[in-house]
Amino acid sequence: MKMMDCVEVLVEKKSYAQDGVHMGMQGWICLEQRTAGYWLVNFPQCGEKDDIAEISIKEEDLKLIPVMNAIVNEQIKAKYDTEESSGKSFGMDDDLSDYLI
Repeated sequence: MKMMDCVEVLVEKKSYAQDGVHMGMQGWICLEQRTAGYWLVNFPQCGEKDDIAEISIKEEDLKLIPVMNAIVNEQIKAKYDTEESSGKSFGMDDDLSDYLI
């Protein structure tokens, strides 16, 4: 991989999700060199919208793709935003053993 390559995230990891990045999102490599097996990847949205994130992703969690499509990122982001707002999504560290109905 090299700078400006288009990539897709292959896994769902809590550390990526905390920054709003989820499996299937597409981005581009921002720096010429990887650091300790990680690449700095930018995950844009369409038009003038703010980028979703610019975070380090482990090389083995990425695959090269020929062309990036920011619409895919917006669709995935919307899915997770909807789940969070409807209460369908619980954090991985949530202990629900004391939850009363």
